[in-house]
Amino acid sequence: MNKQQLAAKIWASANQMRSKIEANEYKDYILGFIFYKYLSDKLERFAKEQDFSDADIRALSEDDEETTDFIKRNLGYFIAHEHLFSTWIAEGGDFGVSHVRDALSAFSRLIHPDHKRLFDGIFKTLETGLSKLGDTAAKQTKAISELIQLIKEIPMDGRQGYDVLGFIYEYLISMFAANAGKKAGEFYTPHEVSVLMSEIIADHVKDKEKIDIYDSTSGSGSLLLNIGQSIAKHMDNQGNIKYFAQELKENTYNLTRMNLVMRGILPTNIVTRNGDTLEDDWPFFDDNDPVNSYNPLYLDAVVSNPPYSQKWDPEHKDSDPRYARFGLAPKSKADYAFLLHDLYHLKPDGIMAIVLPHGVLFRGGEEGEIRRNLIENDHLDTIIGLPANIFFGTGIPTIILVLKQKRKNSDVLIVDAAKGFAKEGKNNKLRACDIKKICDTVIGRLDVPSYSRVVPKAEIRDNGYNLNIPRYVDSSEPAESWDLYASMFGGIPNSELDALHDYWQAFPALRDALFTDDGTPYVNPAVDDLAGAIHQHTQVRDFEARFIDEFADFPDYLTTELIRKMMTLQIPRQESVIGEEIVARLDPLPLIDHYHAYQLLDDQWQHIAIDLEILQTEGFEAARVVDPNMVIKKKNNKEVEEQDGWKGRIMPFELVQKTRFTPELDALRAKENRLGEISAAFEETLESFSEEDKDADTVHESGDKFVNAAVNKEAKRLTAEAKQYGDYDAETYEAKILNVARWIAEEKALKAAIKREDAALHLRTKDVIEGLSDEQVHALLKLKWITPLNEALHRLPGQQIDTLISKLHALVEKYQITYAENAREIQQTETELAGMIDELEGNAFDLQGLAELKMLLAGD
Repeated sequence: MNKQQLAAKIWASANQMRSKIEANEYKDYILGFIFYKYLSDKLERFAKEQDFSDADIRALSEDDEETTDFIKRNLGYFIAHEHLFSTWIAEGGDFGVSHVRDALSAFSRLIHPDHKRLFDGIFKTLETGLSKLGDTAAKQTKAISELIQLIKEIPMDGRQGYDVLGFIYEYLISMFAANAGKKAGEFYTPHEVSVLMSEIIADHVKDKEKIDIYDSTSGSGSLLLNIGQSIAKHMDNQGNIKYFAQELKENTYNLTRMNLVMRGILPTNIVTRNGDTLEDDWPFFDDNDPVNSYNPLYLDAVVSNPPYSQKWDPEHKDSDPRYARFGLAPKSKADYAFLLHDLYHLKPDGIMAIVLPHGVLFRGGEEGEIRRNLIENDHLDTIIGLPANIFFGTGIPTIILVLKQKRKNSDVLIVDAAKGFAKEGKNNKLRACDIKKICDTVIGRLDVPSYSRVVPKAEIRDNGYNLNIPRYVDSSEPAESWDLYASMFGGIPNSELDALHDYWQAFPALRDALFTDDGTPYVNPAVDDLAGAIHQHTQVRDFEARFIDEFADFPDYLTTELIRKMMTLQIPRQESVIGEEIVARLDPLPLIDHYHAYQLLDDQWQHIAIDLEILQTEGFEAARVVDPNMVIKKKNNKEVEEQDGWKGRIMPFELVQKTRFTPELDALRAKENRLGEISAAFEETLESFSEEDKDADTVHESGDKFVNAAVNKEAKRLTAEAKQYGDYDAETYEAKILNVARWIAEEKALKAAIKREDAALHLRTKDVIEGLSDEQVHALLKLKWITPLNEALHRLPGQQIDTLISKLHALVEKYQITYAENAREIQQTETELAGMIDELEGNAFDLQGLAELKMLLAGD
């Protein structure tokens, strides 16, 4: 399984295993055990690197002080052999909850002093929560055994280990968040929002050699890690990024530490603190040496997603340097207190991004005063309005505020990105194209109609420092209007055609070719077939030809970038490289949305990246590996996993069959089509039976079949009679039964043949994949990676033309029937109806009612 499949499998099992335990609680158990496995496997790996034999590892004990100290100095902790995760697995039926309690207790004792801050109490949530896994030791043991069996498959070694482990950890956190309701906000920022903030931050600090980043409300640490990953794409040495994190809730603080450690970040680059951000600011000194270690915390980048509109205590905070310059947030809403805390900890050239409820843009009182001070001192750089329902557990509209300590400009960029999203279940989700558009707009400080605007400080002053986004950016769709003259007399208003100016600019002669212009503000179609005329127009055909020319060698470019460099390219960076190439090719072309094209790339990249990770971590030979296809089936009311054929680790069987076994596939499809024809014939025959025939025992409806076992017996009798008395007429009951009998026999033979041939083709495909040459692998990867993207991009010009045709058809139909024609048609219908009333009969009261209706229809 690739990491996506493994993560989904673990989540599905874990969600089932947690039973009645809240998702918010159960996450602490499974994530805690994953972290323990990570530390345990890392110790075993380190021991083997130091030439420890298997016997030496089995002898690991805290009684051996020399070995214990050696490992503690190098790893920061020590785990005896009896407490290793692999030992728990080996214990089998002898494993018990007491093994876990003893191991966690020992871990706390055996932390190196230099790593005390990093590891101390990291398993406290897990240790104190074991009793919730069952009301008896036996039930707890069963629950833990199931958990450790579930996670034992997660690889923890080398580059693949970090990638897979980190992905699974993040996946589980996101899934637990999706099921944790309002509590999700305590520990998780949706990945897409993290990526958006990360890309904006990374662009600002990308030229620095060393970077310190800080999350003041770190939750699970996912936001902080995403910032680091985005920055790392621009740096040669990821060891030059230092992570600072602060979190109030102890269980969530432990998630932060686990998440950072498991990503392979150097312990010396992880500085974490369990504390109240607002009440107890980051200490400027080490607790053990407060005098000599004084070091104010100023950072290159600060990010946070604090709890929204939380109550706090502003009393005695007037002299706090974080708030003294700007003011104190009201005690009922701490939003600006978190913002000012983050701003205070920025270096002069630093940048911060914070997620807050949109009320901070316009609420008055103390918040209005703080907002005024931030604007007048030129700290507020950008406002990004996000879609509603983008965060788990809350539907309130949110924004991202970007601030800096020192800025050259005094204006504010306002971006209304509330309409760019995809619906996913109950929540909305930013797509790759949405994120890229926001980032391009923010980094380039672009004015985009109905989307973004750089607003001068003077205008904000004139609006009383109210930053409500609709005051500055109108992203609302214009209401549909109806032209009075065209509604009465017909014709298409030029003003409504003008709204399609992008198309007329791209095809200057097309408008005159489609519409007659008599000098009035109204035109009429000059052709009967608008779609045909547009498709055949020279400028439209030239547009399509230009696109083809621009992308003629694009498959060759992708072959060079992806196929030839597959083992060495930087996967996170490569998507951006290809995206920039697509944009460069689209730049000379009108109409086509660059962000739509980027989304097509990202949709395909999700699959390409998985393959590249496997190839780079397992080697090129992975392209020829075929794995058992494991599926879940129910047996004796229990779900069991068993093999159902094979599947390529990278090469899809379907792709190989299409390229190598076309005749065999065609033969199978023909047989399957014939099965469909037989099914349709069954249905048609059943419908043709009389009610008397349907009541007979011979035929009835049963699932997808319309004939019971008696058909064959009846058919034999009828066949014998036909030999004696001659054939039956085609429409008789007897002839139909004989046909059905033949179909049953044919269907049975076809199903057997399909099953046999499909199984044989499946095994032949397996052999072919395992025997592919390097050249054949490259050819198949082109078909899998490059062809779908290239074909999707080449559909873009046609989609633009189809959009134009659709809009023009709508305009023509809108004014095709005038109001006068509608009125005449209504009047004619009323007259006809009034005439019909005279032919109706009824009692006295009915006739009186009909007479009144006739008068109304006549207009009297």
